[in-house]
Amino acid sequence: MTDRRSFLRGALVAGAAGVVAGPGAAGAAGAAGAVGEAQAEGVKARAFHGAHQAGILEQPGRRTLVASFDVLASGRSELVEMFRTLTARGRALTSGGAPQEAGIAAPPADSGVLGPDIPGGGLTLTAGVGASLFDGRYGLAGRKPPGLTQMRTFPNDDLDPDWCHGDLSVQLTADNEDTVVHALRDLTRHLRGAAQPRWRISGFSSPPRPGGTPRNLMGFRDGISNPDAADAAAMNKLVWLDGSGGQDWTAGGSYQVIRLIRMLVEFWDRVGLPEQEQMFGRSRDTGAPLDGAHEQDVPRYAEDPVGKVIPLTSHIRRANPRTPQSEGGRILRRAFNYDRGMDEAGNLDMGLIFSCYQRDVRGQFEAIQDRLKDEPLVDYISPFGGGYFLVLPGVRDDQDFFGKALLT
Repeated sequence: MTDRRSFLRGALVAGAAGVVAGPGAAGAAGAAGAVGEAQAEGVKARAFHGAHQAGILEQPGRRTLVASFDVLASGRSELVEMFRTLTARGRALTSGGAPQEAGIAAPPADSGVLGPDIPGGGLTLTAGVGASLFDGRYGLAGRKPPGLTQMRTFPNDDLDPDWCHGDLSVQLTADNEDTVVHALRDLTRHLRGAAQPRWRISGFSSPPRPGGTPRNLMGFRDGISNPDAADAAAMNKLVWLDGSGGQDWTAGGSYQVIRLIRMLVEFWDRVGLPEQEQMFGRSRDTGAPLDGAHEQDVPRYAEDPVGKVIPLTSHIRRANPRTPQSEGGRILRRAFNYDRGMDEAGNLDMGLIFSCYQRDVRGQFEAIQDRLKDEPLVDYISPFGGGYFLVLPGVRDDQDFFGKALLT
């Protein structure tokens, strides 16, 4: 235990000190250089500080890595240092800069995956906490929001415990695979002894083909009817927590649902196109609802009450029936495709890393999920993992850190 704590203290202090020059007083020049390099690469750098975390409202980068951690910190003070370190590393990695050498006898300060100088690369880091962090280990049980629960098992799920839940979630998103891999290695190095990866998965977002919303691995456009992330009023209504109910520390955060959904693509590819489109309720080629011509056309359900054109059991009709009751239960959906190769039987292991953000998991995501029970698509998908997390409020400045309002 002494060795573990010694390593933990050393790693956390080094991480909080900033192994990579960040945007504080000592790292301003490095951050400016990183922004310039990012712009030269055609990547727009994202600000780390703000009332909300990055990686939610922005259009996602092309690559993502989602990881869940079990927290091992032995007490409240170590937990605080862990979140300080996570913040410092997030600030440094997203800003970029040159690693500060640790001395001749020390290991290299950085893995070198991105070269001698670390570009920000458009990286975003989005961190959340799970219900299990409030189990009593750190004196937080009384501060657990009522809306933060363990992810339900839904009727058509096939959940693997090794791929579910966790104390801490981190989603890393950028346009290049090496950027997110580098960031994960950096975080696991600096959090070693305080947090242990529980599960992780990598994903990618397809470019528009030929235009419009990107497609999932079933060939259909994914997330067409998302609310407008640029509409601040809508985001305040649907996504951001306001700290009410005695949970002021949550203000600026959001509930995140992560679902790992395997798509049985080899079976799906044997289904006729008309049947596929009936299951989704949309044209595969254009993304238009079956009663429309364009992706953004609004389905005319009132003109088709018995589902002759768009079946009553179709995915879009059940997920978003477009009633006054369902309008307030919309979610901000973010999804990536994944490819894990093959399973033990030689079947392709591909699917969707689904994530969404909302103010009320029960009234939004779970209400949608309940409507989707036994939809025809369940024969071709198999949800196997994920979890519910509360994405922490944003880090406002150099003196702030993830979870400060919760922990201090």
